[in-house]
Amino acid sequence: MDYGCMAPAVVFIEVYKRQSVPITMEEARAPMGAHKRVHIQKIGQLDSVRRRWEAAHGRLPTDDDVSRMFADFVPLQLACLSDYSELIPGTLEAVAAMRARGIKIGSTTGYTTEMMKINLEDARRQGYVPDSTVCASDVPAGRPYPYMCLQNVINLQVSPVDACVKVDDTVPGIEEGLNAGMWTIGLAVSGNEIGLPLKEVQA
Repeated sequence: MDYGCMAPAVVFIEVYKRQSVPITMEEARAPMGAHKRVHIQKIGQLDSVRRRWEAAHGRLPTDDDVSRMFADFVPLQLACLSDYSELIPGTLEAVAAMRARGIKIGSTTGYTTEMMKINLEDARRQGYVPDSTVCASDVPAGRPYPYMCLQNVINLQVSPVDACVKVDDTVPGIEEGLNAGMWTIGLAVSGNEIGLPLKEVQA
């Protein structure tokens, strides 16, 4: 769901705007795929953002700043998730084809459990229910570490791991699959790398 991975990007921009530090869409997207708190931290580590932060605050961003921004991020993200929850075209057909072959479907995400509850309910209403979902907050560390993939393997009781396929639209997500020892496929058009909503892609 969320063609172009718009929901988190627009909120990252707003969170930094509230700190008087404007960021671009490209900067907001750069760490996409990481746990959202880590993502906020990594944005602040970009040279361009660090310079703007120092100009605005007379110092570099601290861990306390990251915590404050993440506290702002959570309610903003929860409030807008459903605005971007339409399934990507072809999802239901692809899922039906895989399940007809006995393939189980697991999901990994940088969203928290609270956020994912909204996405899962929106997906269910559109006819999609994954067999397992693991959030970054469910494991010791999110992407690019392999723990979410491996927890899905356990939840789904599938073996061997190197017969599993990981599909993702972010660089950390691709690294996650490779680190888990899975076949790994990158999506170029519908996700973060192009980062455009469907209407703009079709225009």
